[in-house]
Amino acid sequence: MPQFRLSLALTVSAVALLPGVALAQDPDGPATRVDDIVVTAAPYGVARQATNIAVDVLDEEALTTAPSASLGDVLNGLPGVRTTAFAAGAGRPVIRGLAGPRVQVLTNGLGLIDASSLSPDHQVAADPGEANRIEVLRGPQTLAFGGSAIGGVVNVIDGRIAEQRPADGADGRVWAQTSTVDDGLTLGARGAFAAGPLVFTLDGLRREAGDYDIPVPGESRRQLEAEGEEYEDTGGTTLENSFVDLSAYGAGVSWIGDWGFLGGSVKRTETDYGVPGHEHEHDPLVPPHDEEAVTIGLEQTRYDLRGEVRLPSGPFARLRGGGAWADYTHTEFEGDDVGTVFTSQGVEGRLELVQVRRGGWDGAVGVQGLKRDFDARGDEAYVPATDISELGVYALQRLDYGAWGLEGGLRLDSRELDSVAGARDFSTVSGSLGAYFKPTDALFLGLSLSRNGRAPTESELFADGPHVATRAYEVGNAGLREEEVTSLEGALHWDRGPLTVDLHVFNADYDGFIDLVPTGVEDVDSELEIFTYAQTDATFRGLEAEVAYRAWERGTDTLTLELGYDTVRGDTDLGAPARIPPWSLSGRAELEWGPWTVRGQVRHVGEQTRVAAFELPTDAYATADLYLGWSPREDGLILFAEARNLTDAEVREHTSFLKDLAPSPGRNLRLGAAYRF
Repeated sequence: MPQFRLSLALTVSAVALLPGVALAQDPDGPATRVDDIVVTAAPYGVARQATNIAVDVLDEEALTTAPSASLGDVLNGLPGVRTTAFAAGAGRPVIRGLAGPRVQVLTNGLGLIDASSLSPDHQVAADPGEANRIEVLRGPQTLAFGGSAIGGVVNVIDGRIAEQRPADGADGRVWAQTSTVDDGLTLGARGAFAAGPLVFTLDGLRREAGDYDIPVPGESRRQLEAEGEEYEDTGGTTLENSFVDLSAYGAGVSWIGDWGFLGGSVKRTETDYGVPGHEHEHDPLVPPHDEEAVTIGLEQTRYDLRGEVRLPSGPFARLRGGGAWADYTHTEFEGDDVGTVFTSQGVEGRLELVQVRRGGWDGAVGVQGLKRDFDARGDEAYVPATDISELGVYALQRLDYGAWGLEGGLRLDSRELDSVAGARDFSTVSGSLGAYFKPTDALFLGLSLSRNGRAPTESELFADGPHVATRAYEVGNAGLREEEVTSLEGALHWDRGPLTVDLHVFNADYDGFIDLVPTGVEDVDSELEIFTYAQTDATFRGLEAEVAYRAWERGTDTLTLELGYDTVRGDTDLGAPARIPPWSLSGRAELEWGPWTVRGQVRHVGEQTRVAAFELPTDAYATADLYLGWSPREDGLILFAEARNLTDAEVREHTSFLKDLAPSPGRNLRLGAAYRF
């Protein structure tokens, strides 16, 4: 509590200085504030600044100049969002200290049907370079996507299935960027072309990056001291086996008319990447120093079908639906040999009826289903083959009377898991209710209460084997019950004149929080500590504040100052949970002057000393970035350069299992160009 009170005091001080609360942008990850309709928040869409749900959006412009990186790394630094930072190849979003299955990552509102939530070294089968928009929802209030989204939802919207005709019959963009820290090169293109009622889309992305440079030795001072060794700072070096090689390409076709649209798409993703600090001994007779580097090959083919029909009469305005089938393979190589192969094949579908808006009343009802077959074979097949079936029904409602309103929803879910280790089925109920008050056009005050249920995953139930990515011998617990959380959240939005504001304060109480805890016993064969899944009570509380102040304006030229702060604290009956991110404070100044954009950013992340058993503390760090962009307003050309981590700081993300073996990249110069037609 003292740290939380200090965090609160710092935020209040920041608000008093500006004076208000609004934007936290990560200098290590781009973001933009967009006050438009957020489709992930509800099937009928809601304005970002008029809902209790905590939302951030990366639009096409922000993504065009974003670094070529994993999804978690691109989103890292948004309010309450960090990354698992499993080197360059695998970074999954961490929201409010929660990761893995508690954060749902979607593509156009449907699940990825991959195995990325199973382990931190598994890459998400959706790259930010494919997206023309990413919506991030923090907290559990969004019931349209299941009670499992206790931490939040990340929706990657790629536009591969067009819902509207291009304005001039064709549009698209091409882009390229290069980076010095890893000799990286990214090339991408997308286009949409109309032919009568049909719209065709094509897109492709190619990214190559070598092992990246780091400012210090890979193994941290704390790690070496814990092992009884002396730390010697030998200066900058290269993090071995941190390369990435990615190809993603797809195509779609839509039939668009006054009645709505219907379309289909296909996408192929192929990625190879290294996993530093994840070596295996190739053979028991081989000396310990002669280890095989682990690399991962990911392949997925995905087919999507999506459409909407506008209904001419009755209580419903639209019928929306979508489905996806995917075949996913994740292969871990030990040198040239195949170690472990994870496969996931399945289909997911969703159907929604959106109500006619009447007197400020919006609503929708829907059904969602999933059938997925998971399998793992090889040395690290610590989770047995499992067939997973899910079915959910939900209703969302919103009443907006101008000066005040109500929003809420109810969802019922069932989940069945059938494996050789056993079978379990679960039924969960999730619901939320919120109220908001707008005393003036500029001020929005909201309060929401939600209760969500999450069924255990296949690894939490049935795991039994060595998991080198987490450096543990994991043992599941087939007797786990549903995880339930009751959350209370307050929201404040302010938007008047030069000042915009966004503030969220939350408290989440967990009944049956599922945690991986040490036993103090070592597995004889793997020599790894045995960890078991157990349930306990837990509390997560935190604050996210964002401030933006337009300090100068002349025509379209502006100077904007921004400040942000976020903190989260987790407690369980067994002690502090592992990998809870420390507080962060960031600031940015951005000058828009004719075709030029100049932006300077700084970010300070505090040390984390509240750690779980067998977890080392993490030192504080500070980074600084400088961006220069040129974009003539008469065309769609953008040229940009960015210097990142100017001070070559040592950055170790506390949310990462590799934090003491693989720091983040050092000083980096990015050059890029994009053209929109």
